[in-house]
Amino acid sequence: QVQLVESGGGLVQAGGSLRLSCAASGGIFIITAMGWYRQVPGKQRELVASIISFGPTNYADSVKGRFAISRDYNKNTVSLQMNSLKPEDTAVYYCYARLNIRGRSQDDYWGQGTQVTVSS
Repeated sequence: QVQLVESGGGLVQAGGSLRLSCAASGGIFIITAMGWYRQVPGKQRELVASIISFGPTNYADSVKGRFAISRDYNKNTVSLQMNSLKPEDTAVYYCYARLNIRGRSQDDYWGQGTQVTVSS
């Protein structure tokens, strides 16, 4: 079935950069939107950034000007370039996709998560 696989997480110092990537595979589908969410223990999962296919982007206020989301439409991937990282960016980051499998209705899919840790 459909899988979203993330990569690129790790440990960086405050002010540093990381680039997360996520690839969708496992079927014939049309992606409506992709994005990145993050979650820390005891907190709700929150939207970081999203992008409508061939359309606009949306960012959480806390990351505007620092993060950039992009798609490679030929590879069914989404990336998140994270610059000027802060300790409060530390979280598990989850890839998200809204897609339609063949002629069926749209559904939401999630990756397994990748840890991002920013040290001060």
